[in-house]
Amino acid sequence: MADIETPEASFFDHPHAAYHRWREEGGARQVRYPGPAPLEGWVVTSHAEAKRLLADPRLSKGGAVERFGRHTGLTEGPGSALFAHMLNSDPPHHTRLRRLVQKAFTGRRTAALRPMIEAHVTALLDAWEGRDEAELISEFALPLPMAVVFGLFGASEADHEVLRVRGNTLDGGQVDGEVSVFTAESMLTYLRALLDLKRERPDDGLLSALVAAREEGEEALSEDEITSMAFLLVIAGHQTTVNLIANGVHALLTHPDQRAALQADMTLMPGAVEEILRYESPSALASLRYAAEPVGIGEVTVEEGEFVQISLLGANRDPGVFTEPDRFDIRRADAAQHLAFGHGIHHCLGAPLARLQAEIAFTHLLTRHPGLRLSEDHEARWQANPRHRGLLSLPLRLT
Repeated sequence: MADIETPEASFFDHPHAAYHRWREEGGARQVRYPGPAPLEGWVVTSHAEAKRLLADPRLSKGGAVERFGRHTGLTEGPGSALFAHMLNSDPPHHTRLRRLVQKAFTGRRTAALRPMIEAHVTALLDAWEGRDEAELISEFALPLPMAVVFGLFGASEADHEVLRVRGNTLDGGQVDGEVSVFTAESMLTYLRALLDLKRERPDDGLLSALVAAREEGEEALSEDEITSMAFLLVIAGHQTTVNLIANGVHALLTHPDQRAALQADMTLMPGAVEEILRYESPSALASLRYAAEPVGIGEVTVEEGEFVQISLLGANRDPGVFTEPDRFDIRRADAAQHLAFGHGIHHCLGAPLARLQAEIAFTHLLTRHPGLRLSEDHEARWQANPRHRGLLSLPLRLT
């Protein structure tokens, strides 16, 4: 068995070289990622193996969360109710939970959200009027998807005001290495209060639909299931989109030829979004999996009980699939083969919504601020988090 490799902390600023090396070694590589709760397991970096294993039922999701939760304490205490969602489950439980929310993410429903998203983007950019500088993440990429998610929920400003009066507010701040802005307990308290409010005042939003499903017989959701489903939609959808927007702006501004091509022809935008997803995937690793039985990966056999980490960053720069994979090219013909949103039954339900937000965000940013550029003293610093690929800050010059 190969020795376990422990990268230096600087790995997070420059991960692609390591993923390239691990991919060349073939199969899977045992890695212990640095951090306060070291994440250890077999890391898969090739596109073909990643795609196969993302759809392999022998790799359990529920088992992985339970085991890792015992190791870290994440699934213990009051916040444990937030982890009973579909991303942490296997069929048939996963099938039942996904069926309850997938109607909210159809192409037609997603397209209908365009006016709401454009209104939020316009309002955020209006706040930059008259300024020479702005910080993209805290002032744009972070608040936009949060507003969209709560709009999808049907949570109005009036709802938030009622909850503030009742003393239920979201606490917390941005933490180094993690774009999540909430603690588990404050999120749990807030979401349960919001769900109670939707029972009092039902509407056509997603939370009211989940509350209605809670009351039905065959499809009934437990209280923990409905709360954790809301939590998943806030955190998973929010964090991925924050990283997608920030990574995309950074890629465009550090590749001026590609940015100029896009500004000259905005019909290239859909392809540009796919290339951004491929080039700097907002999720570095797919959600944690656990071998429910021995699984062969190349010449390696992963034994029952061991973690498997599927590297989306590695798969999306596999030269066996992508020509010159380290080159950023918005006209790339093979970009759509990326695995940034996963594959198989756990493919991200909110992928169309994330793409739409990114397309609208990039279009408005480049149109309203055609001279947009990075601040002169900017040095890219990335989250020290093995699962997410996102910048900690992105200071901009607007003129």
